[in-house]
Amino acid sequence: MQWDEEIDAAGLLCPLPVLRARKRLLAMRPGAVLRLIATDPAAVVDVPHFCSQAGHDYLGATEEGTARAYLIRRGPRASA
Repeated sequence: MQWDEEIDAAGLLCPLPVLRARKRLLAMRPGAVLRLIATDPAAVVDVPHFCSQAGHDYLGATEEGTARAYLIRRGPRASA
């Protein structure tokens, strides 16, 4: 899948990966896709929860070596 922007939050611990994603999503247009790279084990729970709370679409995650790549589509009326 293609994405519009990417954040490398590898090495950062909770809540920093989600906070960085939130800030970037605020600047993106609705429907744009953000790819978030994170190594924090809590991100597996935090990212989908953040998406449901903020109105974004959680598109899934894939393993990338020691990290995971999360795809998030900015919601049309999301509070980011």
